[in-house]
Amino acid sequence: MVLKRIAGHPANAYLSPMRWLVTIMSCCLPIPAIAHPHVFIDTGLEFVVDDTGQLTHVRVTWAYDELYSLFQLEEMKLDQDYDGVLTESEKKFLSGFDAEWIEGYNGDLVVFADGAPVPLSGPMEAQATTEDGRIVTTHLREVAGGGVPANAVTAKAFDETYYTAYEVTRPVTVSGPAICQISRIDPDIDGQLAQMQAFLRTLDADYDLEENDIPLVGESFATEIFVSCPNT
Repeated sequence: MVLKRIAGHPANAYLSPMRWLVTIMSCCLPIPAIAHPHVFIDTGLEFVVDDTGQLTHVRVTWAYDELYSLFQLEEMKLDQDYDGVLTESEKKFLSGFDAEWIEGYNGDLVVFADGAPVPLSGPMEAQATTEDGRIVTTHLREVAGGGVPANAVTAKAFDETYYTAYEVTRPVTVSGPAICQISRIDPDIDGQLAQMQAFLRTLDADYDLEENDIPLVGESFATEIFVSCPNT
């Protein structure tokens, strides 16, 4: 379990489809123990492409929900004046708190190039700050082997267990000399929720989720990003 998964609950249930989804799931599903998000992260991605059209790095931004941020700052005894602004020393102390990953953890990010998985390094250049009381962190991940062609790249940010809900609401950009196109497919939340409800209706009321596999639904609610850069 990585450090960013300290228990928290959404601070707001307004506007965001992911956040009202939790209310629906909690109130309407036949078994209360079904997985639902405890932490909400607004996500941004920067794809770094070199002058040969190779994807060499991905920079990830995570902006944590207000309540999780409050819990984390209190636990680390930061922002003691409660103005939502960190000093430079506090930023340095906070940086990297969510970059201590267990072996095998994929950073809740999958990237493919021409349909093949792209191996990424662990987090580098971890930084942290606050925006309006919310913790915002960034880290850089290097593509193994020096890079892959960026002519057909796809990416999804998700936690398969759905403990953490990632929404790609922050900028998605490409940096480098190449001219690239970015597009996205957002999840069909209503459709996925209907499928989940239909599945749960097939279960007995006494179905024990602790003794059976909990459905891994996180990817179903993930936005898919498409990046296409010409070969040079």
